[in-house]
Amino acid sequence: MLLLAVVIAPSLIAQDAPKFEVVSVKRNQSNDQPTSNFPLGPGDVYVRNGGHFVAKGFPLSLYISFAYKMIGNQVQFLSPQLPDWVKTERYDIEARAATDPGKDGMRMAMRALLADRFKLALRYEKREVPVMAFVLAKTGKLGPQLQAHTADSPCPTEQPDSSTPGVVKGKPQFCNGIFGLPESAPGLLKTGGRNVTLSFIADTFSAGVGFDRPMIDATGLPGTFDFTLEFAPERRGPGSNAADAPADPAGPTFAEALRDQLGIKLQSQKGLVNVPVLDHVERPSAN
Repeated sequence: MLLLAVVIAPSLIAQDAPKFEVVSVKRNQSNDQPTSNFPLGPGDVYVRNGGHFVAKGFPLSLYISFAYKMIGNQVQFLSPQLPDWVKTERYDIEARAATDPGKDGMRMAMRALLADRFKLALRYEKREVPVMAFVLAKTGKLGPQLQAHTADSPCPTEQPDSSTPGVVKGKPQFCNGIFGLPESAPGLLKTGGRNVTLSFIADTFSAGVGFDRPMIDATGLPGTFDFTLEFAPERRGPGSNAADAPADPAGPTFAEALRDQLGIKLQSQKGLVNVPVLDHVERPSAN
């Protein structure tokens, strides 16, 4: 594995970045479902909240992923470095900023909160590693469920409340993220997105479909896309790889759906990936 570059942790929190003025961090030992007042995923969908961040029952690993806008590739590399408690102990975090900084501003404020309360020190290294690369199955041809996003189509990213985004004409209501959609048959998993890059699609699916290496985009296609993708989650034994898994009777494997629905095949090769490196983390200081 080739180490190509290092980004040092202090540069990940700009001096003029938004910060929370009031912060409460509490251990959550209830059995309640986790909740938040806006979506904490890597997409841009956001609920305006006046700078008031409220999330309950999430593990620290989720707050880290939110703060650093991590998706599949980076989560894959970070998870083995985390102490078990970071992935299992749940926390309630409530914090207020002076004004509503938007979703990316909330991410930056959360970085400062994690550094202060959890002594989190995180940096990135760019490494050349084995990957599964997105390439076009047929030169110059997209699949039937993948279209270039048109700039004149309505593309909201802000919603009035924290309810689950809806579906419009078979695609997610909101843009700049990937969301679950109603499946066509039991046992299938259907997702979709609007105004997303192929790199974002590859990164997002890296941690959830069973491959033993990250996925990257190597199609060379610029711009953003709208898509839907439906497949049967693979059922396989330990040590097997999603690329070789047989199709579930209920539907295609991820690799088959990617090829037939999006016109993209997976190719094993080497590629550059930003790898998060954990230097330090500890249980939170008192409020």
